[in-house]
Amino acid sequence: MPVPEAGAAGAAAAGVAADPAWVGFLRRHGLWLLLAATALRLLVAAVAPLSPDEAYYWVWSRALAPGYFDHPPMVALWIRCGTWVAGQSAFGIRLLGPFATLAGTFLIRAAGRDLIDDAAGLMAAAVLNASLLFGAGAITMTPDTPLLLFWTATLAAFARLVATGRARWWLVAGVSCGLGMDSKYTAALLPLCALAWLVSPRQWRWLRHPAPWAGGALALLLFAPTLGWNAAHHWVSFVKQGGRTLDFVPARAARYVSELVLGQIGLMTPLLFGLCLAGLVAAARAARGPKPTPRLLLAFTVLPGLVFLQHALGDRVQANWPAVIWPGAALAAALAAPAWRRALFVPGLWLGIGITALVYAHATLDILPLPARMDPVTRLGGYRELARHLRDLRPAPRFLATDSYGAAALLDFLAPTCPNLIAVGPRWRYFALPAGAARLSGGSGLLLRDTRRHNPPDREGWQSLAPVGVIDRTWHGEVSGRYRLWRVTAGAVPPVSAVMPCRPGS
Repeated sequence: MPVPEAGAAGAAAAGVAADPAWVGFLRRHGLWLLLAATALRLLVAAVAPLSPDEAYYWVWSRALAPGYFDHPPMVALWIRCGTWVAGQSAFGIRLLGPFATLAGTFLIRAAGRDLIDDAAGLMAAAVLNASLLFGAGAITMTPDTPLLLFWTATLAAFARLVATGRARWWLVAGVSCGLGMDSKYTAALLPLCALAWLVSPRQWRWLRHPAPWAGGALALLLFAPTLGWNAAHHWVSFVKQGGRTLDFVPARAARYVSELVLGQIGLMTPLLFGLCLAGLVAAARAARGPKPTPRLLLAFTVLPGLVFLQHALGDRVQANWPAVIWPGAALAAALAAPAWRRALFVPGLWLGIGITALVYAHATLDILPLPARMDPVTRLGGYRELARHLRDLRPAPRFLATDSYGAAALLDFLAPTCPNLIAVGPRWRYFALPAGAARLSGGSGLLLRDTRRHNPPDREGWQSLAPVGVIDRTWHGEVSGRYRLWRVTAGAVPPVSAVMPCRPGS
């Protein structure tokens, strides 16, 4: 049967004009600059303080499962691979992040070459690497790290499909989509993006071809273990991630939408954000034409963007959540009018690189005199000293419990107190970790609780609860966190809890 028209010739039709100066420079030196950036990212990843969420995902990697309370399992698998190679360290946890960014750069360049021309691929790769999206994302390990790689791989597979018309690229897209859904549930938008593109003129005929359905089957097959885990655990992570999807809070909607927009400007840096926006406007204008490229880019950007905009009408959207819109938007930047490209591209690269360099310097050297409440480095600092202080308490408690999952993970990772560090809370019933009931029973211990949680601890499972004092977590003389200690005795049926996994050799 006939297949939709290949679209690699979109450069001339879209009016993309290459600036020989920067194109030639990137062709000659781009690979070396990319390798240097990867080396720098590996260095920063090894030195920057670990976040509570990263330590939490490290706990997952010590108890591998097809799914978890919060997310699918890919981030745990990546951390397990990284720590197997580089040891139980921040560097090991983050090892695959810079390499994922490196691979994503090659994929986005290939997508640009297939959809528009080689200059467009170079531009998109440069835009993403100069932004905080890649700059900060490469030095942290969260579910967004593998998600962004597999989302970009799916987009690159569709670009190859457009360029060649060969049905096998549907299978590649299906595999990438399935791996993306094993990374973060946001990847469930990928089939919707594909469908939004398919219903456009000249593409709907693919629906009569077996290849898209085979690709969808491959994606579902790869996602099946996570589906099975959720089915066996009351669909807990689906409920957690989707429970507030349709919320609408008019009193706060304007604030949340403003935070969403400002977060994306910060993530891409201001000039590159403007360039991508100009490209998307140009793509929308070109979408009425016969070429599939503008409609494909709009499907992979506008649709997920609208989903997060809707979410912001009822709840706060973290800046990293809509990260998936930016690979497509970076490709669309090449469609912006020449005046926009001349005004924003090169200055935007310098501004983005400068902002990223400042973030790297502060993450490793703590150079900016920011107030403690606004300083992410201060907020992440002092856990090692806090862990050692708690470990050296005399008389030593039978156990140390905390109802903060992030604090439990970081305390255990930085200064292991095993075998007596216990994480408390309903979420731990869904983890393949040793239950903490045996450690809690038969004696009193201490419960650590962040003072920002103003309500008292849940009394269920505790025979007694009595506050005994406040302990500060400090970093360079600044208070970065404050915790209340409670002396507790477990009841006959202790609270849901888990024993934190010991690091090898600890």
